[in-house]
Amino acid sequence: MTTIADFTVTTNRGEPLDLKDKLGTVLLVVNTASKCGFTPQYDGLEKLFQQYKDQGFEVLGFPCNQFGGQEPGNADEIAEFCKVNFGVTFPLMAKIDVNGTKASPLYDWMKTSAKGLMGSTSIKWNFTKFLIGRDGNVVKRYGPTDAPEKIARDIEALL
Repeated sequence: MTTIADFTVTTNRGEPLDLKDKLGTVLLVVNTASKCGFTPQYDGLEKLFQQYKDQGFEVLGFPCNQFGGQEPGNADEIAEFCKVNFGVTFPLMAKIDVNGTKASPLYDWMKTSAKGLMGSTSIKWNFTKFLIGRDGNVVKRYGPTDAPEKIARDIEALL
């Protein structure tokens, strides 16, 4: 059975990150964008990270430019924007595709594991969130309009 441990992703510094090292951690995986109406969610995501990081929780942000070209920057520009505007300290990954033939294998797996509205497997927009349990399995999918603070109860249940 596939879990998050079966994937390696690339950090925004271009380094591989073997997600098997994240087993035992509750993760919130989010496709992000710097020029989106939902961009202020970075603030809520950072608050969740700060609130629960000492209990074994982490947010992983995956910048994506597939929705309205709302993440045009390079890795350094994205990281700087997130730090300066929202104080983001949680890990940001390299920019990826979440849909289509070039979609990240991690996202293909998460989309199949937790389908969206009416059984859809595609990501509809920026700031779709996936909650991953300590065992590496997808627990729940949240839409872009689901504010990070509304996810706190589900995170607490897994911690």
